[in-house]
Amino acid sequence: MTENKLKLNSEKTEALLVGTRQKIASLTVTDLQLDDATVPFSPAVKSLGVFLDSTLSMQTHISFVIKTCFFHLRRIASIRRYLTHDACVKLVVSLIFSRLDYCNSLLAGLPASSIHGLQRVQNAAARLTLRKTKRDHITPLLRSLHWLPVNTRISYKLSTLVYKCLNDSAPEYLQSSLDLYTQPSDRPLRSAADPLRLHIPRSKLASAGQRAFPSAGPSVWNSLPLELRQSPSLDAFKSRLKTQLILPVAGCDFHARRDVLCPKRHSCAVLCERCFLCA
Repeated sequence: MTENKLKLNSEKTEALLVGTRQKIASLTVTDLQLDDATVPFSPAVKSLGVFLDSTLSMQTHISFVIKTCFFHLRRIASIRRYLTHDACVKLVVSLIFSRLDYCNSLLAGLPASSIHGLQRVQNAAARLTLRKTKRDHITPLLRSLHWLPVNTRISYKLSTLVYKCLNDSAPEYLQSSLDLYTQPSDRPLRSAADPLRLHIPRSKLASAGQRAFPSAGPSVWNSLPLELRQSPSLDAFKSRLKTQLILPVAGCDFHARRDVLCPKRHSCAVLCERCFLCA
């Protein structure tokens, strides 16, 4: 900072200790000394709109997103009777899903109990959009809106990031964190027929190492069909990926159910390609 002729403003500076609960509890350091400034350690800090806590559990961030989303849902509910269906969908997408999807790849690997609160937000948004009550089952509502559940949206974001990394469309620090799987030379394996299979590094901690992008990204990527991963463009990959992920939600069998219609009266064959965008 001295070389750049800068001075630390301790009132606007935060420090964060990251580690397991046991390691953090064993430390006796309470603040950080930088020249003449003293910066105390905070339980959570905000960086680029994301709250990071000491154990990277993302609970502070999730709680903030839930609180903000329900605030906007109450505002939308107060004017819902004046809105058309399409206008309500646009409001929900712009005010709610923009927050649910922001940096949601950081939530990969979290337990279902942590994601449950975000799913409650999406469920409330679906019921508000379709004018339903809490007594109505949520699965048919998500099917009619063609909305992917929160955990599936996380997988979608991770898969998209991996595709960009493999096609030189992502930052270098992300590209360098992925490696193609190397086939052992002493024995043939079925994975030899998969040229896009990625190496998944070993990790000791499920709450840390397995949630990191070098591990979580390849895990989701390798589970996708090879034809999908070989998509010629990013737009084609996103379209096919949404189709792949939305089929279990929509309950649509492309080969068996040709009579299923989307909100714009497209046939099932078209539904599987693009009708998740109709709503």
